[in-house]
Amino acid sequence: MITQETIKTLATKYQTSECNIAGEYCQHLFLSYFYREKNSEEVLFKGGTALKIIYQSPRFSEDLDFSGFGISASSIEQLVESTLLEIEREGIEVDIKESTKTSGGYLAIINFSFLGHAVDVQLEISLRRKNETSGIVTLISSDLVPPYTVLQLPEEALVEEKIQALLSRKKPRDFYDLYFILRSRLPIPSRYKKGHELKKKIMEIIKKGKIDFKRELKLFLPVSHHQILRNFEAALKNEIERYL
Repeated sequence: MITQETIKTLATKYQTSECNIAGEYCQHLFLSYFYREKNSEEVLFKGGTALKIIYQSPRFSEDLDFSGFGISASSIEQLVESTLLEIEREGIEVDIKESTKTSGGYLAIINFSFLGHAVDVQLEISLRRKNETSGIVTLISSDLVPPYTVLQLPEEALVEEKIQALLSRKKPRDFYDLYFILRSRLPIPSRYKKGHELKKKIMEIIKKGKIDFKRELKLFLPVSHHQILRNFEAALKNEIERYL
C-alpha cells in the first residue's frame, strides 16, 4: 500500500490535492487487479479517467467508465467483487455503497478507506449485446503503483463516446476533455468533420449554456493549469476552429 508521505510528495509534484492523489491511487489499484481477472477482457476502459491514466490528461477524475461486450451485468458484478477482495489484501478497507444492474449495464459506488482518506469511486459499465470491438492492450506506468496492463476502447471509439457525452451532458469536464483531445491530436471520427456540424453544435451549446468552467475544473486540474480557466471558453474555441 502507498504511504502518506508518498501521497504528500506526489500532491506537491502534481500541484493538486492529496484527495486527488488518493483517488487516483484507488483507480490504479482497481484497474490493475481488475484486468488480472478472468473474463475482464470483455470489458474495455474508456472515458475521462482513461484520458488521464492512458494519455496523461492533467484532469483528475472520480469515475471509472467501461464498455462491456458479450458479458452480463451479473458476471461484471462478480468481477468487481473479486477485484475488491484482492484490494483488501493491500490493507485497504472497501465498502460497496451501491451495486446495481441498470437499463444500460452496471453501476457501482465503491468507498476505499486508508491512511485517513475516504475515497468514493463510481464504476459505470455500459453493456453491448455483441462483441463487436476488440480492446487494445495498453501498458500503464505510474508513480502510484507498479506497471500493469489494461484493455482500452480503441482511440476513435473512445473519442466518439466523449463527444457524445459532451453533446448530451454538457458538463464542464466534457468540454475540457474535448480540449485535451484536440490538443493531443487524438483521432476525431471523420463523420464529425463533414460540414462542420460538430463545431456548430458545440459553439451553440457554449453560447447558450453560460457554463461555469472554472468552478468545477479548478478542483481537478493542477494549479499550473488554472490560468487557462480564466478564459477557457476562448481557448476551447481556438482549438475547435483549428482542428474541427
